Amino acid sequence: MSTSFTAPQPASRVLRLGALWGAALLAATLVASDAQGSGPLRIKDVARVSGTDEVQLVGYGLVTGLANDGDKNPTYTVQAFANMLQKFGMSIAPNTIQAKNVASVMVTAEAPSFVKPGSRVDVHVSSMGDAKSLNGGVLLQTPLLAANGKMFAVAQGPLVLGGFSLGAGGGGGASIQKNHPTVGLIPDGAKITAEVGNTVVIEDTLELILKEADFTSVSRLTEAINQAFTNSCESIDSTTVRVKIPENFRSRPVEFIARLEALELTPDSTPRIIVNERTGTIVANSLIRIGPCAVSHGNLTINITSTLDVSQPNPLSQTGTTVVTPKTDVKVAESKAVLITLPDMPTVEKVASSLNALGVTPRDMISIFMSMKRAGALQADLRVN
Repeated sequence: MSTSFTAPQPASRVLRLGALWGAALLAATLVASDAQGSGPLRIKDVARVSGTDEVQLVGYGLVTGLANDGDKNPTYTVQAFANMLQKFGMSIAPNTIQAKNVASVMVTAEAPSFVKPGSRVDVHVSSMGDAKSLNGGVLLQTPLLAANGKMFAVAQGPLVLGGFSLGAGGGGGASIQKNHPTVGLIPDGAKITAEVGNTVVIEDTLELILKEADFTSVSRLTEAINQAFTNSCESIDSTTVRVKIPENFRSRPVEFIARLEALELTPDSTPRIIVNERTGTIVANSLIRIGPCAVSHGNLTINITSTLDVSQPNPLSQTGTTVVTPKTDVKVAESKAVLITLPDMPTVEKVASSLNALGVTPRDMISIFMSMKRAGALQADLRVN
């Protein structure tokens, strides 16, 4: 005689298939920004001075104190640990080291322009091996190099994590993880050791670079500067203007740049929708225009639930065996498609209202906008990241 029971397994999954898209998309958020009503902006808000770029720094380091959560297999971690010990006069063969409290990490930082030695910048640390967590770890002294190989900073210190990973251990132990426990931050963790030199003024001339290329905006930028400093600026291309420092400011270039950045202009903006398929995010400005079109929207929902039927023998039986049989239940539901004609709409608010009238969820808006673009109804620049 045998007894049986059903053990539920958390393998339920729901597949939502949009009729305008063949696969499920992540939840989308539509963010509308009023580009026309923003008014004049300062030059420093829309452009930067050429030569004031930050310097990216990177280094390879070791994080210690990981309480058995460090790297388990990578040989480069053991080799790097042995090399570090050798600097302290201890010669140990790498194959004799069991450094499960240590993890190999990549360390990155950005040094601002004109930063001086002794200044400090934040450091980002990320595991490059199979470490389970960097929680409680301390980064050992790590040189940070620029792309040209020159060392500009040294990083060291305890990590601050925005997540954690906890588990009961064992093959069947439960575990909980929040965010990414293998990525951390060290506030002010790097000390600058060499000055980041930048050249801004060359032969009494400097250049301004627009953050977003646009010929109309460059023309307005040139006009605003020439109105304040007569005939001192010329447009070079869709992103660059060249400014000649007036004679009365040539001994005071910093003051001139400060006055230059405070000037105002109204930059031009083009209709644009930015779509991120990985996160399901949609960002659109208020200049979007939708031509007359018809949109049909319907959904197919498939619910698949898996359970395990476990049949086990009588406790006194000597020949019976426990048998586990999977059981799958599939349910399909299809909603009716709705066809609505959309009139000519000049603003994103009206577009959003019309899509909401269709009962469209934010996750489906990505595919609808892409279909509208292919149909020629969307009068906007659609960019998919």
